[in-house]
Amino acid sequence: MGYRVAIVGATGNVGREMLSILEELNFPVDELHALASRKSKGIEVAFGEKTVRCQDIEQFDFSTVDLVLMSAGGAVSREWSEKIGKAGPIVIDNSSAFRKDPDVPLVVPEVNPDHIKLATKKNIVANPNCSTAQLVVALKPLHDAAKIKRAVVSTYQSVSGAGKEGMDELWNQTKAIYGLGDATPKKFPKQIAFNVLPFIGEFRDDGYTDEEAKMWDETHKMLDPDIKLTVTCVRVPVFVGHSEAVTLEFERPIAVEEARAILRDAPGIMVIDKHEDDGYITPVDAAGEHAVFVSRIRKDHTVEHGLSLWVVSDNLRKGAALNAVQIAQLLDEQGMLKTASGYRTLTVG
Repeated sequence: MGYRVAIVGATGNVGREMLSILEELNFPVDELHALASRKSKGIEVAFGEKTVRCQDIEQFDFSTVDLVLMSAGGAVSREWSEKIGKAGPIVIDNSSAFRKDPDVPLVVPEVNPDHIKLATKKNIVANPNCSTAQLVVALKPLHDAAKIKRAVVSTYQSVSGAGKEGMDELWNQTKAIYGLGDATPKKFPKQIAFNVLPFIGEFRDDGYTDEEAKMWDETHKMLDPDIKLTVTCVRVPVFVGHSEAVTLEFERPIAVEEARAILRDAPGIMVIDKHEDDGYITPVDAAGEHAVFVSRIRKDHTVEHGLSLWVVSDNLRKGAALNAVQIAQLLDEQGMLKTASGYRTLTVG
């Protein structure tokens, strides 16, 4: 038997990826409902070989489903997630709305699967920021082996992290510049085509952005509050795939060969690390893949026990939709999801 599943924000980049990954991973779905705002009502989205017509979230009865994948932004989640949880289903929320809530587990299954037990407090599980998800997957096995004292992270985040509008802006600006057209920024504060922007989110009083603060807050909640972490988040003219330059300081010596072996054995990680012209991963290589890729593993000679890494992942997948579906799989394995009655007959509505 499978589950009755609703996806809120089904017409967005991440919502569509959720639909695709549910099918790819053969998650047991008996009924699937695509939900969106009233303006998107009636739009059709693909689920396997079928199409699903979007319903209005305002008119949907959430007591009729077992699981809700929420990817419609923080405002929608703050309005709806707790109400949905009280109606019965477990909500897996992709926004930042509940990540810092002490009664809501923030989960990456390869990192802190035991935290999923807290889900019953509010029937909500939070999905981390896309850049944090891939970072903690890479840090977890190294931290277990040698304990990370300090991390310095610079991100190179694709425009898909800003949604369809971000992808459209890069595409339109690129065409405009080549065609001498109008490249005036609309979604981003400055031109993104052929440029990089050292600014994502909103500035805080301390000079960091809220995107940067999310990364250390979430890493501390999921991995270890004692890790000293500083972050610079940068938007780059790449359509899909986030990259991170990561420098780590450990409590004990850890050789490059040891780190490489640890990472190769860790769940969710692919190590591509050869001293050759193409012996590393780029966002283009990672697009459409499930893994977190680690390359350029090398000694950091500026500290006593230091390593530097290059970490790349598809932000729409492991950074968002894939992690959400993996959380659903974890809930299923732990017996925390109610099961729809009846036989496994796929219906869409």
